[in-house]
Amino acid sequence: MGRCLAIGVDDFGQHEGINRAALGLADAGRLNALSCLVGGPAWRSGCALLRGLDRGKTDIGLHLDLTQYPLCARAPMRLPALIARAYLGALPLVPLRAEISAQLDAFEAALDRSPDYVDGHQHVHQLPRVRDMLLDVMHARGGAGRAWLRNTRGPEPGARQSVKPRLIEALGACALARLARARGHAQNRHLLGVWSFDGDAARYRQHLGEWLREAVDGDLLMCHPSVPWSEPSDTILAARCAEWAVLSSDEFGALLVREGIVPTPIGRCVVLA
Repeated sequence: MGRCLAIGVDDFGQHEGINRAALGLADAGRLNALSCLVGGPAWRSGCALLRGLDRGKTDIGLHLDLTQYPLCARAPMRLPALIARAYLGALPLVPLRAEISAQLDAFEAALDRSPDYVDGHQHVHQLPRVRDMLLDVMHARGGAGRAWLRNTRGPEPGARQSVKPRLIEALGACALARLARARGHAQNRHLLGVWSFDGDAARYRQHLGEWLREAVDGDLLMCHPSVPWSEPSDTILAARCAEWAVLSSDEFGALLVREGIVPTPIGRCVVLA
């Protein structure tokens, strides 16, 4: 049967290049999770196209965003400031609840259903206060309380890891996993796909081969592709295009077969609950 791995694209709605890449990978059967920025400039133009995706093959989730395109805040909060305030217990709870609720409202209004999963833009969903409020709001809404939650835990000890994935994990993976188990949420086992965004397609291809060799059932491979596009505000556009070049290639399809990887939605994988 091979190993079951979910492949997820982040940042749908940020710009049209990302939207086109995500939908192209979904059409090719290489996408199992699609994370949506409901405040993104290209969300309105892209969300209608999501209705045509096969829900049995691709989960559609909310990419909770507190740092780039929030719906309620007058100005986005930079990530370092958000992390500091979260760990100091200084995030105001009323505005936080309002922001999470507004983003879930926007998702549900666009797709007429609750998200299949929730994760965080820049992984903010796992931060102190944010994770507790997120689960409280989801469970108060009923349907959203059945969603799975992204686990940022890196590969098993012994696998090659740089500082970045370890830092992401340290910001809240264990605490969120405890809450998820207590509230009955499934999660992916490990998060793959973290890299520095400073290389070309050849470098990304090398990373991808390492991630696929490390993958076990229930892992999630996070990616950030875009077709070539003119978007000056996207600071990682070159890396996005490198990811797209590799993920859309025949070589990637052959690599999945060679490594015995079966792209599979998280709900059909062996998951933590």
